[in-house]
Amino acid sequence: MEPLAAALDAMHVSARHQALQQFIADSPWSDETVLGNVQSWVLPRMDSGHKGRVFLIADDTGMPKAGTHSVGVARQYCGQLGKTDNCQVAVSLSLATEQASLPIKYRLYLPQVWIDDKARCKQAGVPGDLTFLTKPQISLLQIQQAKAVGVPGDVVAADAGYGDDTHYRDGISALGLLYVVGIKPGTTVWADGTGPLPPKPWSGRGKKPTRLRRDAQHLPVSVKEMALSLPSSAYRKITWREGTNTKLSSRFAAVRVSAAHRDYLGDVPRDQEWLLIEWPSVEPEPTKYFFSTLPADIGRKQLVHAVKSRGRIERDYQELKQEFGLDNFEGRSWRGFHHHATLCITAYAFLIGQRLLHGQGTKKTPFGARNLPYPLVTPHGAPVRPQRHVLDSIPTLRWYIAAALAQMMSIHPRRTCKRKDTKKVKRTHNTV
Repeated sequence: MEPLAAALDAMHVSARHQALQQFIADSPWSDETVLGNVQSWVLPRMDSGHKGRVFLIADDTGMPKAGTHSVGVARQYCGQLGKTDNCQVAVSLSLATEQASLPIKYRLYLPQVWIDDKARCKQAGVPGDLTFLTKPQISLLQIQQAKAVGVPGDVVAADAGYGDDTHYRDGISALGLLYVVGIKPGTTVWADGTGPLPPKPWSGRGKKPTRLRRDAQHLPVSVKEMALSLPSSAYRKITWREGTNTKLSSRFAAVRVSAAHRDYLGDVPRDQEWLLIEWPSVEPEPTKYFFSTLPADIGRKQLVHAVKSRGRIERDYQELKQEFGLDNFEGRSWRGFHHHATLCITAYAFLIGQRLLHGQGTKKTPFGARNLPYPLVTPHGAPVRPQRHVLDSIPTLRWYIAAALAQMMSIHPRRTCKRKDTKKVKRTHNTV
């Protein structure tokens, strides 16, 4: 916050810093409202004149954190570290088109140990009515909220941490949406032409049997078993996009299957869907598996492109953390955590809008004052001019973020009051 305060008003850094602290940590503005406005502003630029699919990408991101008092911190899997460690984890929902992608929902995941510790939750400002929700449950709630307010998007993409949850997939389908989600190798399916046995014939006495059955000759198989049983001709090399140094490609097989998870508790088999299997030629066995409810007549290449759309959010998180400090929040409160993330996403959306406005698409371009498309001004109309000592101490990128905040959030601290008879300075409570 201090470098941003210096960028906003180099002559009154302390006052600006105090205002920013209050604005992020304590001010009761709504994250949902700000992110909704950001989405409304950037979406027309993301999908201007294009007819491609709009994806809703569900994901989570971990941020290493020491101590035990920062809200949500616990020993859990951290994707940034690739292992279980002390960290915070946030669940997000991103909107993605062919041109760009951007998080539109962002919520901290609270482990059960936090929900059970009411005193610690109260100290961190966690809402009192918050109950424990798994990550898939949080994600499904975010999707439901997004569709309730008319957010576009007809396909949900997620990794195996979400896609392997049958209730999550059923919840997406209940909303009338399609999905392309990762699953684990042990997930069981019925191959095309196979399935559970029908309910037992009714003898005419007692309750009529309604549940599907299995026996030794009618059992589902894991997706890994199915993948290994397919002939080599079933796999085809497909390239889905240009990478940094070379084209990204792998071998894929696509077959129609029905998910078998606890279908013996129902009375009808599950509908068929796509099982997409990725098996790189250099690997001894398949590496990734996906379920998809995209149309049965879709081409394999289109199916692969849809599955790989989820990788877009990885690039967003990389920029949000490395360039915007998403994982640098040093506070401990629930409100501060979400306000900090909202402002990072707001600044990121501003840059995405400028890239698209100038035809740069999703390509990563250098940040800096020389890239600004028009002269930026403060809320009072004065031009934003970097001070030399500030530029020497912080990256030029900070100017871009500060300019975005100055224009979109209109931050104004009150004036500083001085007493005439003492050297001490008495400041009023700064507001935003």
